[in-house]
Amino acid sequence: MTLTLTVEPFEARTASQEERLAVGELLAAGFIHAFPEDPPLRPEQEAVSLTHLNSTERDAQFVIRDGTRMLAWGRLSWDTEQNLHNAHARLTVHPQARGRGLGTQVARELEHVARREARTTVTFGTTDRNPDGEAFARHLGAQPALPMRVSRLDMTALDARQLRAWQTRPDGDEYRLHVWTVVPDEYLERVVDMMMVMNTAPKGDLDMDDWVITPQMVREWEAMIAEAGETRLLMAAEHLPSGRLDGYTEVFWDQHRAPLLYQGATAVRPEARGLGLGKWLKAAMLEHAAQECPGIHWVQTNNANVNAAMLGINVALGFQPWAQFTEWQLRLPELS
Repeated sequence: MTLTLTVEPFEARTASQEERLAVGELLAAGFIHAFPEDPPLRPEQEAVSLTHLNSTERDAQFVIRDGTRMLAWGRLSWDTEQNLHNAHARLTVHPQARGRGLGTQVARELEHVARREARTTVTFGTTDRNPDGEAFARHLGAQPALPMRVSRLDMTALDARQLRAWQTRPDGDEYRLHVWTVVPDEYLERVVDMMMVMNTAPKGDLDMDDWVITPQMVREWEAMIAEAGETRLLMAAEHLPSGRLDGYTEVFWDQHRAPLLYQGATAVRPEARGLGLGKWLKAAMLEHAAQECPGIHWVQTNNANVNAAMLGINVALGFQPWAQFTEWQLRLPELS
């Protein structure tokens, strides 16, 4: 007799610890399939992330299970105050259960939620390390909206002279660097203002409005990072005469996956570009992270293919192409 597998809603916040861990194990299995050479994800950490949302965000999750084993999982999340036409999706099918239509079943439920919430554009990402993802995106009718180069830097190959040169500042320099794991209260508003510089980063063909960041969001992000057991280092360049923060960079590290450091956002205000702040921040952060995050071997970062300026800095540091990541866009009105 053939077992019928059906999609069911998954309420992560009320699910048992065992159920959340089962989804975490599914996510870890999918990661190992795509990135077998990387430090594996920790199922317990992935289980914690299932409940993470900002106070203005909502989500809907679905699973397909075989007994206590999760074979597929999907999540649609959206903001209730900004980009009201958008939603973001994630979907994973266990490597041993692919080719059975489970992903299509889950995607159908996510689409129903998107339509219910009047979301006309759904975004999601794929990596060429898992070719099934791109094929599935095209099967859904999605369009590639923002291709990105995933690069890795071998920390053992760093040029120490170059790092020193990029950190050499002119006499009477009006800037100084700060580094925080938690943003001090007296800098919170300035950090929020600085982070919104990321709205100037290329969006490709993504149908997305600029995001407004709030102090509450930053505090919520910090709390989620701490709950997941990660370390986030944020380095900012302060313009001393005005007190304005003109640039920043951030990295993320998990001591249980110590060899891999993830480079997050790096941005410099348009009016402060050309002063060497981006190079200074990147070089200083690499030196600081090497001291604070023992065991780092690789630094991984994503750059939009059209972001020539930041890509140029990373190439000069020694970042090498490692994979391709694509942000896809599915416009629901175009579906039949």
